[in-house]
Amino acid sequence: MSAQHHGLHNKLTFAGLLITLGIIYGDIGTSPLYVMKAIIGKYPINADVVLGGISCIFWTLTLQTTIKYVLITLSADNHGEGGIFALYALVKRTKIKWLIVPAIIGGSALLADGIITPPISVSSAVEGIRTFYPDINTVPIVIGILVALFTIQQFGTKLVGKFFAPMMLIWFGMLGVLGFIQVMGHTDVVKAINPYYAYHLLKIHPEGFYVLGFVFLCTTGAEALYSDMGHCGRKNIRISWIFVKTTLVLNYFGQAAYLIQHQGKTLQELGGDFANPFYLIMSDWFQPFGIAIATIAAVIASQALISGSFTLINEAMRLNFWPKVKIKYPTELKGQLYIPSINWLLLAGCVMVVLHFEESGNMEAAYGLAIVLCMIMTTILLNYYMIMKRVSWYFITPIILVYLAIEISFLIANLKKFSHGGYVTLLIALVLIIIMAVWFKAKKISKSYTKIVKIDNYKKVLAELSVDLSIPKYATHLVYMTNAGRTDEIEEKVMYSILQKRPKRADIYWFVHVNILSEPYKTEYKVTEILKDDLFRIDFNLGFREPTKINLMFKEVLRDMVKNGEVDVTSRYESLNKNNILGDFKFVLSEKFLSNDSDMLWHEKIIMNTYFLIKKFSLSEEKAFGLDSSSVKIEKFPMVLHPPERICLNRIN
Repeated sequence: MSAQHHGLHNKLTFAGLLITLGIIYGDIGTSPLYVMKAIIGKYPINADVVLGGISCIFWTLTLQTTIKYVLITLSADNHGEGGIFALYALVKRTKIKWLIVPAIIGGSALLADGIITPPISVSSAVEGIRTFYPDINTVPIVIGILVALFTIQQFGTKLVGKFFAPMMLIWFGMLGVLGFIQVMGHTDVVKAINPYYAYHLLKIHPEGFYVLGFVFLCTTGAEALYSDMGHCGRKNIRISWIFVKTTLVLNYFGQAAYLIQHQGKTLQELGGDFANPFYLIMSDWFQPFGIAIATIAAVIASQALISGSFTLINEAMRLNFWPKVKIKYPTELKGQLYIPSINWLLLAGCVMVVLHFEESGNMEAAYGLAIVLCMIMTTILLNYYMIMKRVSWYFITPIILVYLAIEISFLIANLKKFSHGGYVTLLIALVLIIIMAVWFKAKKISKSYTKIVKIDNYKKVLAELSVDLSIPKYATHLVYMTNAGRTDEIEEKVMYSILQKRPKRADIYWFVHVNILSEPYKTEYKVTEILKDDLFRIDFNLGFREPTKINLMFKEVLRDMVKNGEVDVTSRYESLNKNNILGDFKFVLSEKFLSNDSDMLWHEKIIMNTYFLIKKFSLSEEKAFGLDSSSVKIEKFPMVLHPPERICLNRIN
């Protein structure tokens, strides 16, 4: 781990705690906007239901968020980074192949839920306006806010980030104060900490066991909290969570205290068709301020999820789960990135969700089903992480069984949401799972049919080719990107390209290999001289969150090599050499296409044809490697899977 990241995880600063408030807790921090409203629904207020609801919320926040995520899961960091893909990169070392399944399902579910979090948070906040203007259509306002939010992503969140922290401090302060005032007026509500009330709720609520689907909404941000760990550090999250949980619990209990005092009435009777206990506990004079602060907090919550989605896709690309897409780095901040294609896809998804559901009340039905799947997948991976860390089985077994029982109960309760809109997120998750699975499997198939040869067998011919004046010179420096992991090996197609496709004479041949590590931040390289002054290999070891800018990195390596006197990069043409003119560089990249000679099995046919279809929409190889297209030559190679047996032909005279 770099010193900077090591320091981040051990340092506890006031600034660090403030930044953590701004980045990490948006999603979980805005849940008081809709959780109690969803639990009460359109039924008359019943004190037992209210007490049971907050009892369930308190124990869910304690067991699920505090113990599972803040205490246990945050310990499973990959060099300071969190999230389901960072966890998978860690447990991958166990060599258990099927662990890729929970990683892909969990990552897809988290992304799918990212499409519904911004609409539900912003809608819940904006709908507060209906307290003053009952007939106002909030859909255009919500869409306007979302469009503005996604448009500013391309400029980076550095400036906005400075505004986030104090704003979220005001938000959580407001939650705590509003809740505290109500609790002081009705202290009896504190007895709901007794878990008996939670158990009693499941028996008496009109929705029965399925009310857990609404209770679950209070912890949906826990997975995002783990994903964003790299930005803030474990200690800062753990300490700030004490403050955040206190304010959340106070607010939920405050809403409960207010509702119990109005037993027998419905929410509609208390505040019209769009009544929300979150706004009802505010004094009339404060409501306009409350609505404004809630809207800003909802925008910040959405921001955290958008940034998390970019990070997730970036990791998926590095793990070969996702097609290569364009990544921009709007600021110098480590880990700060912007993926245009994902940004606009998320916006399109969010707008469609708003247009389809229109109100936050309808969105509650669709929310939570995908994220509970993600939590179950994290639990499975966490089990293997603890095994890998040699944690005692008598500690692992009860923890994993308890959390699987809790999360499977939440899943069953959330299944009722499927027909009410839950199918939306599951459908999106399914599409993402198919893309990830196809991409990963196709890369594997492609790798297994790539023939690797020993460089030693070609040293002599390469040395002779380099000085063969009967062949016109192709370039002074000829660079090939290679996937061969060993320094003494190369793909057969590279040798075919140099020697047969059109013999390519160059003064120096370079083989460049990019090795993506299972840790997030590392930039190392190693140079191997294979043939003196003729053939070099460069291996780049990059962390899975590092940008792949091969053009710049390659120049950096050459500068070092020239400085150390290891290589002469001036042109070998006499006139140019005399005047110290640098030699030209040519990068050769190979692009595969599926050969008609392939004799594939039916499932391979589906996977490979889907892979090449997706590839058409993905980033070209030269852009993915950050190469200058003017110095790149793309060569097409047929990919022959299961070449057919020899055809028996009879010659006739």
